[in-house]
Amino acid sequence: MPAPVPRQRAIPAAESGQAPAPSENTADTTRAAPDRAETTAHTNLTLLLIEDDPGGSPIVPDLLDQAGKPIRVRTARNLTEAERLLTDDVHCILLDLALSAPGRPGGDDDELAVLRHVLELAPRHAVLALTGADDTERGAEAVRVGAQDYLVRDELDGRLLSRAIRYAVERKRSESAERRLAEGRVRAQENRRLERGLLPTPLLEGSSLRFAARYRPGRSRALLGGDFYDVVRTPDGTVHAMIGDVCGHGPDEAALGVELRIAWRALTLAGLCGDQLLGTLQQVLEHERADDEIFATLCTVDIAPDGRRAGLCLAGHPSPLLARPDLPARLLPYDNNGPALGLLPGARWPRMQVELGAEWSLMLYTDGLIEGRVGDSGERLGQDGMVEMVRRQLSEGLRGEALLRAAVNEVRNLNGGELTDDVAVLLLDRTG
Repeated sequence: MPAPVPRQRAIPAAESGQAPAPSENTADTTRAAPDRAETTAHTNLTLLLIEDDPGGSPIVPDLLDQAGKPIRVRTARNLTEAERLLTDDVHCILLDLALSAPGRPGGDDDELAVLRHVLELAPRHAVLALTGADDTERGAEAVRVGAQDYLVRDELDGRLLSRAIRYAVERKRSESAERRLAEGRVRAQENRRLERGLLPTPLLEGSSLRFAARYRPGRSRALLGGDFYDVVRTPDGTVHAMIGDVCGHGPDEAALGVELRIAWRALTLAGLCGDQLLGTLQQVLEHERADDEIFATLCTVDIAPDGRRAGLCLAGHPSPLLARPDLPARLLPYDNNGPALGLLPGARWPRMQVELGAEWSLMLYTDGLIEGRVGDSGERLGQDGMVEMVRRQLSEGLRGEALLRAAVNEVRNLNGGELTDDVAVLLLDRTG
């Protein structure tokens, strides 16, 4: 016959040998409890037995874990007492299904009310259901409800119960890990859908210009970074293009970039351009940024309805590249480059008039395209290196999406791997 197990009080961790006793100099008395999965690897298992046994007949034999160490047992006669004994060092609960739930008499229609109550009370603990030999169906139903396994009272012995406890704890760990993994996948899918929805849809209806864009965030597994771009056509036939870069690479910077892009589109459609538009965007940035050190660079281009000339504003941003059939690719003038948004209160941004010609390609880009390294030398590609690269790719007949894809891939290969900065490239083409 198994040896009787005395009913135990809640034993402090230091007293039970599960943690060292605090010293007099201990300052933090609210240290967080270790994760249950880690605890099982280096401490004895602890079982909480919840069963009402008026006769005091023992149902739990001597228990040993896989390493031969005794499994601690605490006993509660009801759920109120169980809640008091359910501390973080408990790994498994053995619940007698014959126990009545609080406020639910034994004749309640829900035969598993007590189990449901325990699962709600201890969602992170492994639970074993205990039933009689003539009530195994209820034990199977308990597993379907959420218990890790069920045991028959008359079949209990030390070896069976010890093994059941270990399996239940490991099964609970596995279930918790799978649930966290599934939740992580759902969040990742939701984030991808959100980020895709935040990427712009160009508004170019009625325009003869062709549009292409390439976007590669620097954050691992992200679809959206601190770079942003947009293109819209206003009712007067002017095509407005913009590309910008918020300093930093995290989700906060990505969110601020989206806010600036949406603000730019709204202000552009409302008729603002040039210095007035950039000044208003700076106010938006100053109100929305999380830190006064955050700034953003920006390049805006407004192309006249006839497509032959454009106005250019630069706020600390690299100048666009212009390619024409009669001239090699070159950078547009950048002598009147204004400061980045968020650096100087009351700053001004001059608008430069540039001639495009009858047939051209205009490429706007962020500094991620030019700041990658070139081979083992450690030198950066720079604007001059980018211009030479694009000239060569144009001479090879690359245009539109193919040109942008080749440019980004070559910059990545020259860098010897993935670029750490966000990269956004936008291309507008006008053919004869």
